[in-house]
Amino acid sequence: MTTDNLTKYRRYLAISYVFMFLALFTVVSSIFAYWFARKVTQLDSAEVWMQAQALWVVRTITIYIILACFAALWFIPLFFYYWDTYLWVTGCTVAGVIFSCIAFLYLLNAWIKGITKFFKNKAVF
Repeated sequence: MTTDNLTKYRRYLAISYVFMFLALFTVVSSIFAYWFARKVTQLDSAEVWMQAQALWVVRTITIYIILACFAALWFIPLFFYYWDTYLWVTGCTVAGVIFSCIAFLYLLNAWIKGITKFFKNKAVF
């Protein structure tokens, strides 16, 4: 494997981690992080630690999207103005905020763990 390929794969992972950080603020950028990491996972010529890093990003982004969708479900009653007077709608909103915080903290923790191992050129587990 040439050093050009290693540099390109490393760049894909770095871009993936940048988009993974931006996914903390918008879920749309998580799709780009998933896409760049997936490119590295499908290569046979990548080093093992790079493929482990890419699989880490793919797994983390998938779990984050599932958590974000689950958190978004709790905000559905807010769209109906008539239901806003009920106490259970406030409870659903509080639950949605809690689950959103859990998703945010999960991705932040995974990003910090992954980026530190990435700079050390080690596999993340």
